[in-house]
Amino acid sequence: MSDAPQNWAPRDPSASGSSGGPGSSEGPGSSGSPGKPGQKKGRTKRPRRTGWRRLFPTWRMLVGGFLGLALLLVGGFFAGYQLVEIPAANAGADAESNVYFYQDGTVLARDGEVNREKIKLSQVPDTVQQAVLAAEDRDFYHQPAVDVRAMFRAGWNTVTGKGKQGGSTITQQYVKNYYLGQERTVVRKAKEFFIAIKLNREQSKDQIFEGYLNTSYFGRNAYGIQAAAQAYYGKNVEDLTTAEGAYLASLLNAPSAYDVVARPGNKPAALSRWNYVLDGMVKEGWLDSGERSTTEFPVPGEAKPSTGLSGQRGYLVQAVEEYLTGNGIIDEETLATGGHRITTTLDKKKQDALVEAVEKNVMAKRSKDREADRNVRVGGASIVPESGEVVAMYGGIDYTQQYVNNATRRDYQVGSTFKPFVFTSAVANGSATQDGRRITPETYYDGTNKRTVQGAQGSTGYDPANEDDVDYGQITVRTATDKSVNSVYAQMAQDVGPEKVRETAVALGIPAKTPDLTASPSIALGPATASVLDLTEAYATLADHGRHRPYTLVDKVSKDGTEIELPDRKAEQTVTREAADTTTALLRSVVEGGTGSAAQAAGRPAVGKTGTAEEDKAAWFAGYTPDLATVVAVMGQDPDSGAQTPLYGALGLPRVNGGGVPAETWAAYTEAALRSSPAQEFDLETAPGSDEPQAPGDEENGTTGPATPDGSPSGASPSTPADTTPAPPTAPAPPGNDNGTGAGAGTTGNGTEGTTGGGTGGTDGTGGTNEGATGGDGGAGNGTGTEGGGGAPGENGDGGTGAFGGGFIEGVQSVGHPSG
Repeated sequence: MSDAPQNWAPRDPSASGSSGGPGSSEGPGSSGSPGKPGQKKGRTKRPRRTGWRRLFPTWRMLVGGFLGLALLLVGGFFAGYQLVEIPAANAGADAESNVYFYQDGTVLARDGEVNREKIKLSQVPDTVQQAVLAAEDRDFYHQPAVDVRAMFRAGWNTVTGKGKQGGSTITQQYVKNYYLGQERTVVRKAKEFFIAIKLNREQSKDQIFEGYLNTSYFGRNAYGIQAAAQAYYGKNVEDLTTAEGAYLASLLNAPSAYDVVARPGNKPAALSRWNYVLDGMVKEGWLDSGERSTTEFPVPGEAKPSTGLSGQRGYLVQAVEEYLTGNGIIDEETLATGGHRITTTLDKKKQDALVEAVEKNVMAKRSKDREADRNVRVGGASIVPESGEVVAMYGGIDYTQQYVNNATRRDYQVGSTFKPFVFTSAVANGSATQDGRRITPETYYDGTNKRTVQGAQGSTGYDPANEDDVDYGQITVRTATDKSVNSVYAQMAQDVGPEKVRETAVALGIPAKTPDLTASPSIALGPATASVLDLTEAYATLADHGRHRPYTLVDKVSKDGTEIELPDRKAEQTVTREAADTTTALLRSVVEGGTGSAAQAAGRPAVGKTGTAEEDKAAWFAGYTPDLATVVAVMGQDPDSGAQTPLYGALGLPRVNGGGVPAETWAAYTEAALRSSPAQEFDLETAPGSDEPQAPGDEENGTTGPATPDGSPSGASPSTPADTTPAPPTAPAPPGNDNGTGAGAGTTGNGTEGTTGGGTGGTDGTGGTNEGATGGDGGAGNGTGTEGGGGAPGENGDGGTGAFGGGFIEGVQSVGHPSG
């Protein structure tokens, strides 16, 4: 072994051969980095992109970007779906009007600010539904809640200048109408997208379509297709034709652009859109091509002014609402939510007739030069006796000017219109006078002014005055009714029993809670403050032979297509037919020759009663024919203070009384309201002996027995001389005129109505009522008569000549004035 160092040196890369050393797989020069032992050969490096190639993404970038975007969209969709909830309806979406209709279906009024009336989809004719689908979304029932392609197409068209297009399905439009708003923002559109998808999972297509039809705007302030049907064609949606439905569907695209009445220049565009809708219906197989070819464009009606609450509408709506809430049909809070369809019992022709009668006979007679005329108020109501339906009502000059409804207010005394209830009670209860004579129309009473009412125990201390303090002496109940004699009826109320009188009034229809309906003899004079409508109900009961039905103002009520039950209103015989019919017979002479003779102008059989409130603050006429009961009242009220005022000097008259303008208005209305129907006669069954005289007895002391068999009294009345027997009344003569002029003879006998002008007075009694400016001679006869023929009392044959004639108001003396 040698000690010399071995020949070992590093390998010279440059000297290496073509094949590397052991374990080497590459040549030394392949590393590309000399002097770096053991380095392996790497992959070939892609050359850099240079020049224009750098402007375009690689395929790897495209795929990555697409996948990233997809992940972003999917994540955004799920995030949006989770975060966006279906909200509550927007403020205006559920707002509806209560819609009130006349009995014939004509719209009476709407009481809400939003003209919308929701309906069920089943109420919309199939062809109308199909017209809307043809116009807005033909694939609605077969596509998802959103149409992505349509959205992109609409977006592209908007970007490329082809016009703004929504690309929304009916579901999306409904979401916009009901849950969101009309603003055009990305956020609103995104919400609309997600809500539509969720809604489509929670509601059926029919539910969504129904909501869409109820929330869409059709122009003319009409929200929903029912309001649109009324606004354009004056009919309910159920009655729309295919052509009309197609026109309304056309409006959804642009209401103001297609109203051919408001803007006649719109007709070409409207026709084009209308044809598009009909052609779409044919294409979808919803409309026969033959029917399409014969369909004519349905020109809509004129735009009508808002049916708000001005004029009579407000009074009528107020009365209907009080009826609904007062009878527990709908509570106030529910009614206020709106959406009710309320068909009233009001007859449009009769309603118009009542308004016209009031305008011509009362309001047209007012003058700005008369201070009293500014205080004039009028209330009126009319009821069909057989059904109890209120067919007409007058509440005031204008609801927006005078808020209080004069037909339903309960603060004016009804006066002598209450007296028939006293007589009805007398007959119904078989009542008798203090001396035992049965009370009938021919029963005599003492009509002395301020005569103290006598009770079973003697004087009651109540001594009512007759109007103008006139003494009538012994007169029959019939005459006392014609002249409205207070002293007679106060005594009659005592004879019957004040509590029984009150019970009868309530049975007829006067509310038991009526103010001042007090059981005392004064009840007969009408201090009770029943409303015009209350009084009409009571008189309607008399007209229907004593059968009472609570009045009704409502025929039908529904909401969202569901009808609301109304209370049962069966007729009830609350007073006997004999009592009611005998009262009707008694009231005939009031119209035929008494204080209500102006009612004869109705031109058909009629009865009635006049009335005057204390201090002449109101004048009434209540009357009826066999088929219609009506009450008219003229009231005085200061428009500034609201205080009740006398009607002296109003309408150019010294005094306003029930036989004047109220009776004239009643007659004008009744004639017009019943003009198209034949006149009916009263079918009466009066109480036995109603026409038999019941001669006077000694009521003053209440001790004399009933009349003797020959009809003469068993004792003399203190108010009549013993040698004088009152003669039975003769048939009444026609009433006097308004100014008391002219010449004619008064009737003889017991002070029935005289003819116009002065004349000969009656023997042993009162003379004619409507004497002229110069009185005639006093009546010739025995004993002492009261004012006869406007002259001085007749004294044993030769009467004196009076200085002036005296008329009667409510059966009492006045100067040169007709009976009231």
